Amino acid sequence: MLLIGGATDAMLARIGKHFTIHKWGDHDLAWLGGNGAEITHIVTNGHAGVTPQIMTALPNLKMISCYGVGYDAIDAVEAARRGIMVTHTPNVLNEEVATTAVLLMLACYRELLRDDAYVRAGEWEASGGAPLTRSADNQTVGILGLGRIGLAIANKLAPWNPTIVYHSRSKKDVSYTYYDDLTAMASDCDVLICITPGGAGTEKLVDTEVLGALGPRGTLINVSRGSVVDEAALIEALASGKLGWAGLDVFEGEPHVPQALRDLPNTVLLPHVGSATVETRAAMGALTVENLLQHLKDGTVISPVPECSGL
Repeated sequence: MLLIGGATDAMLARIGKHFTIHKWGDHDLAWLGGNGAEITHIVTNGHAGVTPQIMTALPNLKMISCYGVGYDAIDAVEAARRGIMVTHTPNVLNEEVATTAVLLMLACYRELLRDDAYVRAGEWEASGGAPLTRSADNQTVGILGLGRIGLAIANKLAPWNPTIVYHSRSKKDVSYTYYDDLTAMASDCDVLICITPGGAGTEKLVDTEVLGALGPRGTLINVSRGSVVDEAALIEALASGKLGWAGLDVFEGEPHVPQALRDLPNTVLLPHVGSATVETRAAMGALTVENLLQHLKDGTVISPVPECSGL
């Protein structure tokens, strides 16, 4: 088995009982040229994925188990064409990522970082109360991508009595209002929450036009992929006041975050930690291994990506 990226001790202990583990950091393409035929399975993550060069160098590859729900760094269409099963870890992280989206929204609305800094700097005592913030109650919240996590976000927002609207590739069987035009939805929203998959089909979907429609009182939350938002356009909109606030867990070139974005006072920035709790990451690791071991046992898996569901 080829391990691309890290794995917890618990994952390695379970995998090591059934596979010889080769860590990609210890090898290169030249090594695969002489040893690639021995590799039948890969464990990777949504960020590292599997490069086309690695996939090509493994003639007997049968399965890729991805730690994470996003898998845009894996060419799942090509994998399916070659008969290679690809799995990911949906559902076990829905609630945690939804919590992160709500956390970012509330932090923007109630100026959490600004007021924390105000207290730490002694300004409360020296200058009196901080400026007023905004209520998160009764807002119109647009969700870009109403899949499993999008629905979890809508449910978690219920105590704030929102009006939920959404944009996705197709209309869902839900009570929320559907928009087939993202810009039109943004113009009607107080908040736009991005939770659509990454990849070429959604690259820079949230562009200058969408950000302008969201407007100077609007808030953008992104817990999907950095590629979904035009980062340069976002920085310009935030700096000019064309957009009010942004809460971001993901970035175009992460872990690099542009200095201009870090310097803006109307942002809340997290280091891609949407699912990063002990409990959720343990559940993700367990599902990653269970997919791997079940495939080794009988060729079936628990959670295939849609492109491979027919294999």
